Amino acid sequence: MKFIILAALVAVAAAADYAPKYEAPKYEAPKYEVKYEEVTYAPQPYSFGYDVQDKESYNDFEHNEKSDYNVVTGSYRVALPDGRTQIVTYKADAYGYTADVKYEGEAKYPEYVEKQYKAASYPAPAYSAPAYPKY
Repeated sequence: MKFIILAALVAVAAAADYAPKYEAPKYEAPKYEVKYEEVTYAPQPYSFGYDVQDKESYNDFEHNEKSDYNVVTGSYRVALPDGRTQIVTYKADAYGYTADVKYEGEAKYPEYVEKQYKAASYPAPAYSAPAYPKY
């Protein structure tokens, strides 16, 4: 019995010496260089404006804006649901954004009227007696 155990240990040790050995593959670093150039454009003056008045959807607004090289100025007007018109005039430059908000008109809200609910009256259910067949 001791001989079998000793032979098994010698076989395991001999197999460990002959086990294949692998080396990790070596890769070369890529030989290209990526250069990104940031594209910058000179500031351009612009001016735009639009106006929407759609009675079916109750949309009524207007926006105008213009810019020179450094300062953006503009205004917009919006009809609010309460009947007022909000007018915002703004200026954006190197010092930040400044807005002046004004309201035209007076807010109007419909008078609240509590609904009077009346309990529905239904007639009492009328069930007829079931008809059983006679055998």
